[in-house]
Amino acid sequence: MASSDSRIQQQPSQKDAADQNFDYMFKLLIIGNSSVGKTSFLFRYADDSFTSAFVSTVGIDFKVKTVFRNDQRIKLQIWDTAGQERYRTITTAYYRGAMGFLLMYDISNQDSFKAVQDWATQIKTYSWDNAQVILVGNKCDLEDERLVPTEDGQRLADELGFHFFEASAKDNINVKQVFQRLVDVICDKMNESVEGDGGFTTSHNSLGLKDSAAENQGGCGC
Repeated sequence: MASSDSRIQQQPSQKDAADQNFDYMFKLLIIGNSSVGKTSFLFRYADDSFTSAFVSTVGIDFKVKTVFRNDQRIKLQIWDTAGQERYRTITTAYYRGAMGFLLMYDISNQDSFKAVQDWATQIKTYSWDNAQVILVGNKCDLEDERLVPTEDGQRLADELGFHFFEASAKDNINVKQVFQRLVDVICDKMNESVEGDGGFTTSHNSLGLKDSAAENQGGCGC
């Protein structure tokens, strides 16, 4: 299982959404079948709250969270997408410009795991080639109801070239670590692209980087 990186510190703020003082902005999407826990996962990370009373997300919603990484202030715009098929054309429109994805399944639901391949295909079809993905097996607190072995999740992640975590929004297991790893791999990819003159930073505006930061720094100083 992947480990966390202590280089990112949370910066709680009630004014995150309106705050324009940041060095970089990353657009992230949480995708996966309905009822795998995407909304609960986002609320646990953004607000450190959990309730089992969530209803299915209609369309798409988002929250904003600011983190620090090596003295860089990074604003995360995290989109929570609906998993139902009837909303698919709406949610896939948001894939473009996303720098990272959390592709989530429920360890107690085989169908949600079987759907991972289809979701991965959608990422490949609708997003940038360099978008970073973490496969998340959510609800690991339901060990007695587990239907998807950890080994199967890790094997699929390896096949798809994704990072892998098992997590629980309810018990707050690996929630922060998942987002830390996603920010880390995005920053690492940005740095690689800058050093190699790659395509990940060909458009500062589409990456959501502030112009001033892009001019003053060749890449993410992460």
